[in-house]
Amino acid sequence: MVTFFVCLVLLIVGFFTYSKLVEKIFRIDDRPTPAVAHPDGVDYVPMKTWRIFLVQLLNIAGLGPIYGALSGACWGPVVYLWIVFGTILGGGVHDFLSGMMSERNDGKSISEVVGLYMGKVITFIMRVFSVVLLVMVGVNFSVGPAGLLAKLTPDMLGTMFWLVVIMVYYLIATFLPIDKIIGKLYPVFGICLIIMALGIGGAIVLTRGSDMPELTAAAFTVVHPDSLPKWSMMFVTVACGAISGFHATQSPMMARCITSEKQGRTIFYGAMVAEGVIALIWAAAGVTFYTNHGSLLDGMTGLTNAIAAGGAGDVVYQISTTLLGPVGGVLAMIGVIACPITSGDTAYRSARLTIADWFHIDQAKVGPRAALSVPLLAVGAVIALALPWDVLWRYFSWANQTLAMIVLWTGAVFLHKFGYPPKACFIAALPATFMSGVSVTYFFQAPECLGLSTAIAYPVGIVAAALFLGIFIWRTLIVGKDDVAPLHAAKN
Repeated sequence: MVTFFVCLVLLIVGFFTYSKLVEKIFRIDDRPTPAVAHPDGVDYVPMKTWRIFLVQLLNIAGLGPIYGALSGACWGPVVYLWIVFGTILGGGVHDFLSGMMSERNDGKSISEVVGLYMGKVITFIMRVFSVVLLVMVGVNFSVGPAGLLAKLTPDMLGTMFWLVVIMVYYLIATFLPIDKIIGKLYPVFGICLIIMALGIGGAIVLTRGSDMPELTAAAFTVVHPDSLPKWSMMFVTVACGAISGFHATQSPMMARCITSEKQGRTIFYGAMVAEGVIALIWAAAGVTFYTNHGSLLDGMTGLTNAIAAGGAGDVVYQISTTLLGPVGGVLAMIGVIACPITSGDTAYRSARLTIADWFHIDQAKVGPRAALSVPLLAVGAVIALALPWDVLWRYFSWANQTLAMIVLWTGAVFLHKFGYPPKACFIAALPATFMSGVSVTYFFQAPECLGLSTAIAYPVGIVAAALFLGIFIWRTLIVGKDDVAPLHAAKN
């Protein structure tokens, strides 16, 4: 229990300290935001800070901080460290920079923002990569909650029925102005999500506090029941809840709604920390619930077997109903269901905006919005019916972290370009280097990728990370040290 509370405190302290440092380095100012400069009543809609925060939390907190955290718990309490330090040093910085870079570029989609600072080739790659990733997110976040809803309703309302309902809802939410459904309903769902997480966390502490494994030296040597190495499998398995490139596709939507740059730290960094807390709670629930006074390895094995037998959805249902009873369990499950649905629809919405920015299609009119929304949802529906969910999730996880790597490098280049001191650039460059090692190593070692041994994957990942960092230092701080704009140019 001590480890859990220490990690919880670290997350909270990290927000009130490191996020302020990041904000100070970034140097926010009083420029008119896109929502103030040219509101269009569809995507550029001014909203209050608390409302945007809750919408951002719902946008980014899909199944990832729940399913990913439960899967990450199979490595034991060592996963807490990744959630805490990944959130503070990586995820918070990533989300803040992606949101604020978009805000300073008229709310452009992340693919367009990356292209501004990384070149035309990267622009095209990011456009395709972003749309594919967002559709995959929409698919993952429709099949998952459809299965959970089927568990709570009569047999006649099966997974297929709920999948159709969810896809129809996605079409409506993708098409309508952001303040009609998302801006009004999501704050309510956000509050439900927070209450659900607090309920699960409180129940664990009060009823099973003595079972909660502590982070000891022995915990670092425990091997995953399926012999999956911590590096880099754990860092990809737990993406949302630590650092996730998907967030960079969501932040621009809220960058189009903020009315002051002072909102950025609370909305972008703050929502990431809130998601980290949710992931920490579910990781603790997974390890604790399956330990049952046995050894840590037994608990991890039990969790792995439960996920393999019935999927993460069954584990969520079992934990919720056992800890909170039938009524509380159903309420918790509703929160878990709302979480991915409210990320799935904004994934499709973000895909629509990415394509619109790509081809310069005005989205203020009904016709162009429908012309993009309908085909996107149709493609998503076909994929959802054709491919297994577990396969999609594995590819989504790797794509997630690769996108995070690209966005962090973009953030480092952005800070250099506008004359920020070298130490400022490294708040993005260092986590970008780490994520480069994670992404490359995973690609070489994961069964769904190259499937090579760690003896090959580890050195390749380390060399790749060092190479990327070397290129960044050479091209920006040495060769391009004079190729910068004065700090005031960032206002233009």
